[in-house]
Amino acid sequence: MALFFMKKASTAELDAFYPVRPECQVDIPKTHFRLRAGKTLSERRWHAAFSEDGHLDIAKVLRRIQRGGVHPAIKGVVWEFLLGCFDPNSTFDERNQLRQCRREQYNRLKAECQKMVPVIGSGKFLTTPIITDDGQPIEESANGNMREDANHASSDKKVIQWKLFLHQIGLDVARTDRTLVFYESPANQAKLWDILSIYAWVDNDIGYVQGMNDICSPMVILIENEADAYWCFERTMRRLRENFRCSASSIGVQSQLGTLSQVIRTIDPKLHQHLDDLDGGEYLFAFRMLMVLFRREFSFVDSLYLWELMWAMEYNPNIFSSYEVPSGATTPPNVNDKELKQYGKFERNIVKTGYTEQHGALSVFLVASVLETKNKQLLKEAKGLDDVVSILGDITGNLDAKKACNEALRIHKKYLKVCIHLKQSITRALCFI
Repeated sequence: MALFFMKKASTAELDAFYPVRPECQVDIPKTHFRLRAGKTLSERRWHAAFSEDGHLDIAKVLRRIQRGGVHPAIKGVVWEFLLGCFDPNSTFDERNQLRQCRREQYNRLKAECQKMVPVIGSGKFLTTPIITDDGQPIEESANGNMREDANHASSDKKVIQWKLFLHQIGLDVARTDRTLVFYESPANQAKLWDILSIYAWVDNDIGYVQGMNDICSPMVILIENEADAYWCFERTMRRLRENFRCSASSIGVQSQLGTLSQVIRTIDPKLHQHLDDLDGGEYLFAFRMLMVLFRREFSFVDSLYLWELMWAMEYNPNIFSSYEVPSGATTPPNVNDKELKQYGKFERNIVKTGYTEQHGALSVFLVASVLETKNKQLLKEAKGLDDVVSILGDITGNLDAKKACNEALRIHKKYLKVCIHLKQSITRALCFI
C-alpha cells in the first residue's frame, strides 16, 4: 500500500513539471519513469557533487543518472554537462564567465537575424512564406502578419534559403508537443521558433530539417534562459546534425542504418536474413527512431529519461574540449581505473577494448535491442515490410527506457567482442601470407 502511494506521489510530481492538456490525456503514451529515492539524481545529490570552488564529481553524477535518471527540477543544468556545454573540471566562476560570453554571442546572432526578419524576438512567429523562391518579397501573409522585412528583395543565396526555412519552422513549431500545457503559450512557441531560426542561419550547411523541432523542444521547456537553451540545442546538434543531412541521393541517418544492418547481421544473422528477404535489409523502417531519438516511441517524460540515460552512458570526459578545441581532444591511450569511472558505460566499453573503428552511436544499439525484443514475432508473423512496421509500432508507450538501454549495452558488448575477434583472426591470417 505504501509503495502504491509513493508511485502516485512520483507521478503527481512529474505531472506538475510537465502538465498535459486535459483533452489530450487519453492520447499520450503511458509514462513508465518514476522518481526513485536513492536512485534518481536529486537536487541534494547534485549540489553535493560539487567542490567548494565548483569542480563537479562527474563519475558520481554519471553513476546516479545511469541508475535512475535526473530529477525534473535540475534536468536542464545537468544536461548542459552531459552535452558538453561545460567542463566538469571548471570552477563556478569559469562557467559563469563562459555562460555570459555565450549569452552575448547569442544576442549578437539574434540581432543579426532580426535585421533581416524583425519578427524574430517579437514574441510572434511565421507560418507563411515571406519571400518567393527567387527572393522576391511577399507583402502580407495569409494569416494577416505584416512583413516588416518585405520591402527589399533578397539576392544572397544564403539569405534566400534561410528565409524560405522560416515559415516551415513555424508550421512545425505549431505542431510540436501540442499535448503539453507549456506550448499553449504563444510566447513559448515563439521562443522555440527563434532558437530554430537562429540555428538555421548559423548552420547554413544543414539549415533546418523537420525533426529538429522535436530535439529542441525539451531544451526550451527545461532551460528558462533562451540563450542557454540555444547552446544546449547547439551541442545536441553536434551529435545529431549528420542525421539531418539529406540530399537527393541519401538520407541523413543512412550511415547509422548501415551500421544497424551490420550489427543485426553480426549478432542475429537469422533475423537479418529474414528482414533482407522482405526487402528490409536497408532498415529504413528504423529511420524515425534514429532521426529524433525515439521521441515518437516514448511519452514526453520517458523520452527525456531515455536521452539522459543515453548521454550519461555515452559520456566522454573529453567532450567539452573536443568542442572547444577540436584538434586537441582525443581519448588518451592509457586510462586508469579512476579515470575510467568518468566515462559512461557505453563509452567505457570502447575504451576498455581499445576498439577505435566506427561502431555507431548507442541509439543504433537501442534499435537493435528493440528488434531483438521483437525477434520471435518478426520471424513468425512478418510477411512483408508493412508487418514489420506494424509490429515495431506496438512498442509505442510499451518500452522501458532503462531496460532498453541495458539491453543495448549487452548487444554492444557482444558486437564489440565479435568484431575484435574477427579483426584478430584476419590479422593472424595475414601473418601467414
